[in-house]
Amino acid sequence: MPCDGFSRKRGFENRYARDKASHGDTILPMNAFWNSLEALLGLGVEPKDLTFIQISLRAIIVFLVTLIIMRLGHKRSLARKNPFDAVLLVILAAVLSRAINGSAAFFATIGGGVVLVLLHRLFAYLAFYSHGFGILVKGMADVIVRDGECDFPVMRRNHVSTHDLDEDMRLSAHTDDLSKIRVARVERSGDISFIKK
Repeated sequence: MPCDGFSRKRGFENRYARDKASHGDTILPMNAFWNSLEALLGLGVEPKDLTFIQISLRAIIVFLVTLIIMRLGHKRSLARKNPFDAVLLVILAAVLSRAINGSAAFFATIGGGVVLVLLHRLFAYLAFYSHGFGILVKGMADVIVRDGECDFPVMRRNHVSTHDLDEDMRLSAHTDDLSKIRVARVERSGDISFIKK
């Protein structure tokens, strides 16, 4: 019986040693990979000490990751249809540029960019199902011309002068006669749309 217990104990020790060795075998290549990645990207290096190669590699990785993250978002965010979409692009560019120039932690900054795009997508989803939430984050259109008559208080609130209205009317509605316009709106994107009579 003691012999059996001894052999069982020895078997556990052998298995533990085997597990430790195999675990160590996977750790060493991972450490080597991580160390080479740190050297290539200049992780943990002061921004002023980054080399041209390191910044170039960071830029390539950030570019590829940004393409992937933008695919997580939707196509309209690239069109800057309204301030809601423009804000994403401005903040995303500011955040991810810090990963390239080394002024912030590389992988944490990329993770922050992913979170921004997912938050934008969540807000767009909520705005689709809730008109009130859509107005809150995207704004609403304002009618500035109705049946050829300007609504000057609404134009003033939207900072649209009569000269701006005339210019957009010529460019978009292809007319310079206000009496031919049934409705003109300042859309959520800031563009002025026209419906002729």
